[in-house]
Amino acid sequence: MTRMSRARVARRIAAGAAYGGGGIGLAGAAVVGLVLAEVQLARRQVGNGATPYVPNANGRYGRTYDTPGVPPLLLAMLGDSTAAGQGVHRAGQTPGALLASGLAAVAERPVDLRNVAVPGAMSDDLDRQVTLVLADQDRTPDVCVIMIGANDVTNRIPPTRSVRHLSAAVRRLRTSGAEVVVGTCPDLGTIEPVQQPLRWLARRASRQLAAAQTIGVVEQGGRTVSLGDLLGPEFAANPRELFGPDNYHPSAEGYATAAMAMLPTVCAALGLWPAEEERPDLTRREGFLPVARAAAEAASEAGTEVTAAMPTGPRGPWALLKRRRRRRVTEAEPSPQPS
Repeated sequence: MTRMSRARVARRIAAGAAYGGGGIGLAGAAVVGLVLAEVQLARRQVGNGATPYVPNANGRYGRTYDTPGVPPLLLAMLGDSTAAGQGVHRAGQTPGALLASGLAAVAERPVDLRNVAVPGAMSDDLDRQVTLVLADQDRTPDVCVIMIGANDVTNRIPPTRSVRHLSAAVRRLRTSGAEVVVGTCPDLGTIEPVQQPLRWLARRASRQLAAAQTIGVVEQGGRTVSLGDLLGPEFAANPRELFGPDNYHPSAEGYATAAMAMLPTVCAALGLWPAEEERPDLTRREGFLPVARAAAEAASEAGTEVTAAMPTGPRGPWALLKRRRRRRVTEAEPSPQPS
């Protein structure tokens, strides 16, 4: 699927999500039988991420930056097993811990992490997760990071429904005053045991959903970072290094790669990134684009950020597409004390 075609499909999905339209099929009826057979085989081979253990990374990071009278920043993680950090054994290896530690270092301020993500969650669980995050009316998160979408694809949830739930979650969080960064649907075509034609269909469905998610998030005032192409080639080239023991969830190195891509956007959302980085850099092919085209571009390229720019233009709303320089993120040390 070309980027222009992906942009058109993403627009239709986002419009269907906004106006209550029906689902747009990701595969024709002629291949459903073959796809189901491949799905069953792939699930047996990867175990569908059956390992239940998820390290508890909740707590305070960057305690060395404690300053009397200055409250810590509050980072909330929402989403599925990737946001929770399933597949690693130490709290400091989870994406939430890595982001909290990196954010504390950039802000020179402690960061409290609260992770409500649940392995196996689909986008329809975000409403419950948002309610948990906003339960304390005296302490709204400064920034919320959402990683969601993979289970929607594997469970064949209509993408319009997925985007509708994600958009509603972003709207609630933004209305509360929190900044929102969404890591869009990863490229499921990179899971090693998955064979053709499911690999091609999974990649197509993943990128299609990621592009539609981007439109929905940006229209609600959030920012997105593409995880699909970030994790895709690197996982494909280093499956033993970047996949965990179940061959489904990322390893510690894989989560560090994802956190490294998302940290600049999390910092930028809070006004903590260098001002010169906020201007489009033509040498990195950054610039203002119609939001659907920006979404399609982001779905095809590693670590690309999309954020709202102009509310309207010749072809509808416009967005700023950024390819931020990444800073190395290592395991968060020391492990936090749960709060």
